[in-house]
Amino acid sequence: MASPTPPKWADKLLNTFLPDDLAEELQGDMHEQFEVQAGELGLRKAQWLYIWEVLRFFRPYFLKRRFVEQSQYANYSHPVSIFSPIMIRNYFTIAWRNLTRSKAFSAINIFGLAIGISCFMLIAVFVYSELSYDRHVANAEQIYRVNLAVTGNGNIALYPNADYAVGDGMKNTFPEIKDFTRVSQAVDFVKYENNQFKEQHMAFAEANFMKMFSIPLLEGNIDKALVEPNSIVISKAMATKYFGDQDPVGKSLKIGTQQTEYKITGLFDKVPDNSHFHFDAFLSMSTWHITNPTWSNLGPYTYIELEKNADAKKLEAKFPQLVMKYVVPEIQKDMGISLAEAKKSVDTFRFLLQPLTELHLYGGTKYEIEPSGDIQYIYIFSALAVFILLLACVNFTNLSTAQSAKRSKEVGIRKVLGSVKKQLILQFLAESVLLTFFAMVFAYLLIFLFLPYFNQLAVKNVSFWFFLDYKVIAAIFLVSFISGIIAGIYPAFFLSSFGIIKTLKGMLFTGGKQKKPLQSSLIVFQFTVSTLLIIATIVVYQQLQHMQNKKLGYDKDQVIFMPDARVLGSNQLAFQEQLKRDNRVVSASISRMVPGNNNLNGTQIYPKNENGNGVEIHIDIFNIDYDYINTLGMKIKQGRAFSKDFSTDSSGVIINESAVRELGWKGKNPIGRSIVRSGNVEFKVLGIVQDFNYTSVKQKVAPAMMMLGRNYGGMVIKIKTADVNGFIADLKKQWDSFNPAGPMEYYFLDEKFAALYASEQRTQQIFSAFAVLAIIIASLGLFALSTFIMEQRKKEVGIRKVLGASVSGIVQLLVKDFLILVIISILIASPLAWYGMNQWLQDFAYKIDLQWWMFALAGILAIVIALLTVSFQGIKAALMNPVKSLKSE
Repeated sequence: MASPTPPKWADKLLNTFLPDDLAEELQGDMHEQFEVQAGELGLRKAQWLYIWEVLRFFRPYFLKRRFVEQSQYANYSHPVSIFSPIMIRNYFTIAWRNLTRSKAFSAINIFGLAIGISCFMLIAVFVYSELSYDRHVANAEQIYRVNLAVTGNGNIALYPNADYAVGDGMKNTFPEIKDFTRVSQAVDFVKYENNQFKEQHMAFAEANFMKMFSIPLLEGNIDKALVEPNSIVISKAMATKYFGDQDPVGKSLKIGTQQTEYKITGLFDKVPDNSHFHFDAFLSMSTWHITNPTWSNLGPYTYIELEKNADAKKLEAKFPQLVMKYVVPEIQKDMGISLAEAKKSVDTFRFLLQPLTELHLYGGTKYEIEPSGDIQYIYIFSALAVFILLLACVNFTNLSTAQSAKRSKEVGIRKVLGSVKKQLILQFLAESVLLTFFAMVFAYLLIFLFLPYFNQLAVKNVSFWFFLDYKVIAAIFLVSFISGIIAGIYPAFFLSSFGIIKTLKGMLFTGGKQKKPLQSSLIVFQFTVSTLLIIATIVVYQQLQHMQNKKLGYDKDQVIFMPDARVLGSNQLAFQEQLKRDNRVVSASISRMVPGNNNLNGTQIYPKNENGNGVEIHIDIFNIDYDYINTLGMKIKQGRAFSKDFSTDSSGVIINESAVRELGWKGKNPIGRSIVRSGNVEFKVLGIVQDFNYTSVKQKVAPAMMMLGRNYGGMVIKIKTADVNGFIADLKKQWDSFNPAGPMEYYFLDEKFAALYASEQRTQQIFSAFAVLAIIIASLGLFALSTFIMEQRKKEVGIRKVLGASVSGIVQLLVKDFLILVIISILIASPLAWYGMNQWLQDFAYKIDLQWWMFALAGILAIVIALLTVSFQGIKAALMNPVKSLKSE
């Protein structure tokens, strides 16, 4: 029969925390006692007593109690005592002394870690903000927006809005839809007594809109505030603008050029910052009095709320029946086509559901209420935040390792005096954690200094008080603590592993080249990230330049757009003619549609020909006058522009080259051919205008059609003068002379064009900032490692100098190994950067090609930075007096 054995995990506990010789001797005594107790008390009780003795053995201070008190281990300081309050205080006291003794080392480490922590936290705030959009809404997970996808000629056009009948029709058809609501943007003049402003952020909304989107009222009844026609609910900021300290509820505002009165029925604080819309006023949609809503066109933004257990995908699969029942008859009637042809819309006309919580990051259409974010940038910036923090930790590791030569004798003496490896590890980890907490404090200073720049760059409004919230402080504390452990764990094990004899004899660093694969790998990692960011910065900059300098198909320079020329009323034509007489004005056109605006109308068209009707496509409509094409410097490729000499031009259209291709007329003469639009209206093609980018060049030029008339609302003015400010002053005088119903508003087309690429400009700035930070941190790490290597090789350098080696030869010898590491980094970074930036460029319809020189330039920059960093230490070592380095020999 086998002899009884104590619990294995208890023995493992002793083996883990005790030196091998002590554990073996102690277990021998305890096993003997266990066998006696097993015979007298039984196995079960003996095992419990064994566990009890093991647990009692691990006391906070010294080995005590029972057999230990009388044993040869009574005076042994047990390793568990390293966790006692006294020892912990001792660790941090010694850590503080070491940090103050090496001020330069500590300052560099604190600076590097502070950069990493502050960058990490700022980006974490940005990512958190982006991911939190619309999650404040009470039933956010059950709310979806109804999108429309139209397929034509192989392309899919996605729209975030649907026609007026869609919301109500869906709710009445499908019981899983609990409710629906709609909203439509409005921009107009608002007046109260002598206060008049143009409000950019208003919307017509259903009576239940504010309730569905959890926007509470400070005053008024949320269930009734938007029920009656001509009622309006405004924000506190808007109320202050018009009424000061007065209570606005019950008063009326005059809106539009007709000065229609809207009664204020409610007051709300503001729409939350993390919402995909930000309106200052909601007007009742019942004001519209829509009597015959349709299904097949575009209208307001429509949202539906599903019942709790409803499946959105299953519901979406039922939508084709709505298309068959309502859309097909409308298309057949509207376009004058056969029922068989109209039934194709079941496949080409699709309603889609997009979750509310995904609208901000996955919206991406050019018709969004507000510019949306991009989930790709969340991934990119999250990775960058982690990389910057890791770079800082790697930098700490290299710096700490570089100090190992100075700490080696300290470690040896500590071991002679009885310190065990675990105590030394905890000592060095305590130094690391203490240093990261100093870095955390410094990180707060950096956050305070750079938060305004961050808000501007990220288009956020984060207050510094946000970082003083206890939850955020706890998060930063945790990040700092983990960073300290990660950064310090290798130096702690590395320093505590030094042998006593070698360290005390000074033999630890007497070798020549000592390969340190971990330190080399860390440098490779740092410069790989740095090179990646340099390449990314170059590519983003080149793509931005390509977009801004691309030939757009129109002239944007010194072109002024006045979006509110409609307030001139019947004087609009007179104002235009007066401008034309100014010798500084090249041309002036009446139209509210200019490149860069999203206020275009659209319709479905198809080509009418002898062989039956061709493919149906969606086309954007520009309502223009006779001077529009000349004012914007567009080029007619074929046919002619509109002319007052032809009275029939009102039934003609000018289409762009993209429309020619989409209609299937490529290689054919489109002039004189007919197209049929919604409403079964036929037009003759008069001319073909060269493709022009009327939206961002990120997007492919879509089919466009120009029509005469219905252009009332805006004015486009092409000027040619060196004194632009003087012209604007005169323009305002002319405007005021007509006593318009509103103030003059204008902007330059090139400024509007530049605003289209604000996102790309911010991306370039962010990559540039990260590249600079990564280079600084990597340089610090390289400086640290070069210091470490030079310390190891100083006697070798002394011998070489005695034997006649030159300073340049020694510097070249010392620098060579580091250059190899940087070249390895470049070779690793280049394919990674090529893949990543190639994926990023896929979002652009018109993009640059990645060129070899971009990678070469980044590599050269990395090499130059590395040379400048390492050469300093190399020259310092080469110039050192060989007597000093060899005197111990």
